[in-house]
Amino acid sequence: MRLPWVLLKVFDSMLRQKYEVDKEFRILLQLVGEMDDSLSEIDKILASEKLFKLIESDLSLRYPKTTKTGRFSTPVEVILRMLVLKHLRGLSYEQVILNVNESLILRQFCRIYFHPIPDKSTLIRWSNQISQTTLEKFNQRLAAYATQLQITQGKKLRTDGTVVATNIHFPSDNTLLVDSVRVISRLLLQAKEILLVTSTSVDTSLFRNRLRTARRISRAIDSLSKTKNKSGSQKRQQAYSKLIKLTQASFKQAEKVQKILLDSQRPDCQTIWQKFTVFLSRIEQVIKQASRRVIQKETVPSTEKIVSIFEVHTDIICRGKVNVEVEFGHKVWLDEVDGGIISNYRILKGNPHDTQQLIPSLDQHIKNFGYPPTTVTADRGVYSQSNENYAQQLGIKDVILPKGGYRSEKRIQSERKRRFKKARRWHNGVEGRISFLKRCFGLERCLYRGESGFSRWVGWGIIAHNLTIMSRSLIKNKAQNISR
Repeated sequence: MRLPWVLLKVFDSMLRQKYEVDKEFRILLQLVGEMDDSLSEIDKILASEKLFKLIESDLSLRYPKTTKTGRFSTPVEVILRMLVLKHLRGLSYEQVILNVNESLILRQFCRIYFHPIPDKSTLIRWSNQISQTTLEKFNQRLAAYATQLQITQGKKLRTDGTVVATNIHFPSDNTLLVDSVRVISRLLLQAKEILLVTSTSVDTSLFRNRLRTARRISRAIDSLSKTKNKSGSQKRQQAYSKLIKLTQASFKQAEKVQKILLDSQRPDCQTIWQKFTVFLSRIEQVIKQASRRVIQKETVPSTEKIVSIFEVHTDIICRGKVNVEVEFGHKVWLDEVDGGIISNYRILKGNPHDTQQLIPSLDQHIKNFGYPPTTVTADRGVYSQSNENYAQQLGIKDVILPKGGYRSEKRIQSERKRRFKKARRWHNGVEGRISFLKRCFGLERCLYRGESGFSRWVGWGIIAHNLTIMSRSLIKNKAQNISR
C-alpha cells in the first residue's frame, strides 16, 4: 500500500537518501543476468555508510532548507553511483543517462530500479555541490578501506607529478582577441533582444557585431606568421594593431551597454550585466597583454598572463619535457602506495618545484595510515638534502632519492646498491600509473568548467581508478583462494 504524498512528507526528508529495494525488479533481474565481477565488487565497496555520508553532507548544503522543505530529491545513493559510473567508463552525462536507462543491470547498480532517471541538468547541479575537500576525504576513506581488505599496507610509497590540461585551445594573442570579440558579440545580442523591447531610445549602433572582421584579420595574421622576412613581420604587426583596435571598439560598446543594463531594474537585465562584469575584466587584460607583447615588444611574466577568457585559472607550466615546451592546465601531485592505490593527490597552484612536494606527501601518508612507509621513492627532481634528512628522521628505512648533478664517490656507491636499484625499478611503475590515469580515467584533459570543476574532474578520476584497482585485487584474491 502506497502512502499518500502528505504522509510521506511527514516521515521522509526532502533530500532522500535512497529508494526502497524493489523486489519485483530483483525478480526480473534474475532473468536478465548479474553484474560482471568488477562492477559487483565496486557495488559492494560503495555500500559503505561512511562513503555515503560524505556525499550526503555536501548535497544537504545545496539550499538552507534542503533537508526540510521542497520536493523530494533524486536520492543521494543514485547521484553517487551515477557519477562513479560516469567516470569509471569515461561517459558524458548524456551517455551515462542513456546507458543506465537501457540496462537493468546498471539500474540495479545505481539503485534506480523502475524509478525515473534524473535528467542531465539535475545530475550536473547535484554534481556541482560536491567539493574538492569531500572528494579528497572520499579517496582517503577508500585507501583506508583498501588497507582493511589487505589490498595495501602502506609500506611503500612512490610519488610523482603530472599535468592535467584544461579544455582550451592553444593560446595566441590573435585567437584570444577573437575570443574576446566573439563573447562581446554574443552578450550584445542577448542585451539587444531585451533593451530594444523595453526602450526605443537605445542607439542600435551599440550592438554592432564585429566578429566577422576580427576573424578575417586573425586569419591574415596566421598566414603572415609563416613569412620570416621583414616585410611580412611589418604587415603582421599592422594586422595586430587593427585587431587590437577592433577589440577595443567592441570593448567600448560593451561598457556602454553594461551601463544601460545597470540602470534597468529588470531581473534578466541584471543577469546579462553580471556576465558583462565577469568577462570585461578578462577581455581588458587580453587587450593589454596583446599590446605589451606585440606592439611594445615587451616580455610579459607568466604570472601576469591570461591564456583563456573562459578558464582563467589555467597555469602555464614548463617542465622541460622532450617535445613538450609548455603545458596549460594544473600540476597534479600523486602519492601511490603498494597495491596500486593512489592514497593522496594534490592540485598545485602555479608551477612549484618538485623539491617542495616530498614533505607534504610523507606527512599526509602518516595521517592516512598512522605510520611512515618503510620505502619512499621519487625522481631526481625531488632530491634535496633537507628532504632526505626529513625522511630519515621519520624512521624511513629506504629513502630512494637519486641525486642530480655532481655526486661524490660515496653517493655513487650508495646509489649502485642492489636495494637502491630495486626500489628505483619499482618507482618506474608510477609512469605507467600516470599513463593509465590519463588513458582510462580522463586525466589527460579536464572537460569540466572552472577551477571547482577541475578539482571535481581530477578527484572523480582518481576515485574511479582506485575503485577499479580494488575490484581487480579482490577478484584476484578470490580466484587464488578458490585454486587453493
